[in-house]
Amino acid sequence: MLRITALPDVPRWAALAAHAVPWTTLPSGLWRVALVAGLPVAAQEQHGAGEAVYILLLSLVSEGLALLTLGLVRQWGEVVPGWVPVLGGRQVRPLAAVVPALLGAAGLFGLMGWAFYAQIAGLGAEAGVTDSTAQTALLVFCYVPLIAWPPLLTAVALAYYRRRTAYASPVAA
Repeated sequence: MLRITALPDVPRWAALAAHAVPWTTLPSGLWRVALVAGLPVAAQEQHGAGEAVYILLLSLVSEGLALLTLGLVRQWGEVVPGWVPVLGGRQVRPLAAVVPALLGAAGLFGLMGWAFYAQIAGLGAEAGVTDSTAQTALLVFCYVPLIAWPPLLTAVALAYYRRRTAYASPVAA
């Protein structure tokens, strides 16, 4: 059974959404690793070492950023862990977490919009990313989950903000 861990005051839906984010990035990362490994997931091109490193780093950075979403529902997103030099033990200001999360979500929304436009406009169609219907289906299967990343991140960031600020408190009349 999958164990969802979060702080007690985190809404269940926010904890589930935060834990879903890394799973949305994993398939595309695995697809890129398979590409670098030379598996037949796309039209085979010889990649130089630099391009292979870039593709692998893209996968690692994407997954790392996705895992940061968990900080919005866990203790380390409220108090900097003690092992962090200089900042360890300090409380995280809500906007220090929310602003980068929402900027990241906005960037992801923009990237998704551009990718959707490029697909509809046929930009890059001549590049021949895939050779077969099976490769195309695998590519779609691995990249479609990324569509969920920006709205999930936005929802979790807003829940974090609401939970950590006076916005969550009822206004006395």
